[in-house]
Formats: sequence, structure tokens, C-alpha cells
Amino acid sequence: MVKLSWWKWIFILLMPYVILMGFLVPLGQGITELSPYVVYPLKTNKLDIVGYNTRFTEGQSIRAWLKQGDYHIEADNIIVRDERHASLIFTIPGFPDTSKNDGDLSLVMDTPDGPLVLPSAVNLAAVKYPDSLALISSQKWSTNKLAVRAESNFNFPFRNILGETIRNTYFHVPLWFAMILLFFISVLKSIRYLQKKQIEDDAKAESFVLIGVLFGILGTVTGSIWAKFTWGSFWSFDVKQNMAAISLLIYGGYFIIRNSLQDPDAKARVSGVYNVFAFVLLIPLIFIIPRRYDSLHPGNGGNPALGSQDLDNTMRIVFYPAVIAYMICGIWIAQLRYRIKLIYNNIY
Repeated sequence: MVKLSWWKWIFILLMPYVILMGFLVPLGQGITELSPYVVYPLKTNKLDIVGYNTRFTEGQSIRAWLKQGDYHIEADNIIVRDERHASLIFTIPGFPDTSKNDGDLSLVMDTPDGPLVLPSAVNLAAVKYPDSLALISSQKWSTNKLAVRAESNFNFPFRNILGETIRNTYFHVPLWFAMILLFFISVLKSIRYLQKKQIEDDAKAESFVLIGVLFGILGTVTGSIWAKFTWGSFWSFDVKQNMAAISLLIYGGYFIIRNSLQDPDAKARVSGVYNVFAFVLLIPLIFIIPRRYDSLHPGNGGNPALGSQDLDNTMRIVFYPAVIAYMICGIWIAQLRYRIKLIYNNIY
């Protein structure tokens, strides 16, 4: 019977959990369509909405508000057509803030399954009217805290544009976490080889770089497929995509150098030095340069990564185990590759 280390058992337990939870837990309710986008003050406006995983026909009452900052106005009437389709009637008195005459309003709904929020749902059109009327209208907006029912089901959050593709968070992102760890371990092995000149350290460094590149390619492929569904193109030359591609090309040069040298000592020494510089370049390419530019990708240009807009508590209980599982998986595969390399080179 094969004896496995404790950390391998962690992978065996976590990976099925990540796959099952990632695919089987349903998404929460959301709004896929809303029209019209523009609403007008001092008029009655009808907003037609199409929900996702909603249950509008349930017997419990549904309420809705348009919200801007601390101000909100409740819907006059809600006409439910079926579980996914409803019309919201709003009589908007004016602008909540008399110093402004336009702005986006978010839609907040209280449903049987809990709150439903659509940020920047509609734009409040700019209309000129007397200052005295503006003041009276603004006083009709409420600043009381909204009372909505708590989430009643265990769901992953519905995010606009992402929809069901949000599940890729558990597969695409952990691949990059694992890639960084594998490259970090490889550079430690390269430094150790340069210090002690033990060929086993060079073999370990090469194995960890190889599996790190494999994980990086898989991360790029899963990211490109995700981009197709959310951004409309497999490759939009986004700064994050470009820097990731450059990083993988740099590590591709590691293998070109190894294959161009015949002397084992020179191969190990030169590729070890190259590996150190490759990892030093990886840090600005992945973590620094993208953050200085606007980007569609989270984590760049002021767009926070892994924040409340990307992860909630239900997602974290799957995401963090996924990161651990993929890291262990990468280390395990790299170790197997290292042992195969030793056998092939008759080092055992």
C-alpha cells in the first residue's frame, strides 16, 4: 500500500470539495435586464426587470427602492408577471441632493430570498426646474435605514456581466497562486544550487519551473475563455494579460538556455542565475506594472482584487481551500517530475 504524506491527503480531500462546491452551489438572485436606463424626475417611471434565480411570484411581499448615497425613494407599485419578470413603478420627486441635477441610482429590492441589489441601475436625467420646487422635492427622499430580509439560501453572489462564469474564480485564480509558489520554490532551489553545487537542487529547480509554466499556461487559457464570455474577446491586450504573457515568455527562455548548453555544470549554473533574474522580473510584471494602469481585470488601476465586489463569505469558503489544493497539487506534480528526472538521468 502506498503511504501518502499528510499534505497529500489534504489535497485529496480538498480538490473534490472545491469541484463539487464550485459547480453545484447555485448562484443567488440577480437582475439580467432592466429598461429603460434613464428615469425622469417629477414623472411616473416604469422599470421593467428580468431576474435571474428570482421568485417574484412567492406570496410574501416585495418592495423596491431607488437609492443614491444615503437617500432612497420607494416604488409606488410592483407588478409581478412571473417568477423572473416584474415592473416597478416609481414617482421620482426630484433630485435627492439639490446641489446635483443628475446621477446614477441603484436599485434595491427586498424579496422572499433576501436583498437584491443592482448598482448604478438607472440614470436620473437632468431637468431644469425652480429652486423652490427642487428643495421641496428633495425633502421627499428618505434617509432612514432600509429594512430588508436576510439572505435565506446558501448561494454564490450574482454579479453583473459575470453571471455563472463567476465559478471560474475557483479554478483560474488558484492556478496563478500556485504558479507563483512554484516559481518561488524553484528560485530557492536555484540559489541553493549556486551555493552548494548539488545537482539534485538544479533538478528540483527545473521541475518546479516546468510545472509552474504549465500552471501559468492553464491560468492563461482559463482566463482567456473567461474573458471571451465577459469582455467579448479571448485576448483584448489588457495590461494584465500582456504582463502575464511576457512573464511566461521569460520563463520559456529558461528552457531555451538549458537546451542550448551541453555541459551539465554550465547548464545548471547559467539556468540557475537566469531563474533568479526571471523571478525578480516576475514581481513588477505581475504585481506592480498592472496596478499603475486602468484595466478590466480586477486588481489593477484602482480596481481591487479579491475584495467585497469579487468575493463574499460564501465564495471564500471555497476559494481559499481551492488555493491550498492547487498549491499542493503543483508541488506534488513537481516532485513527481523531479523523481522521474532522477531516474531518467540515473541519479537514483
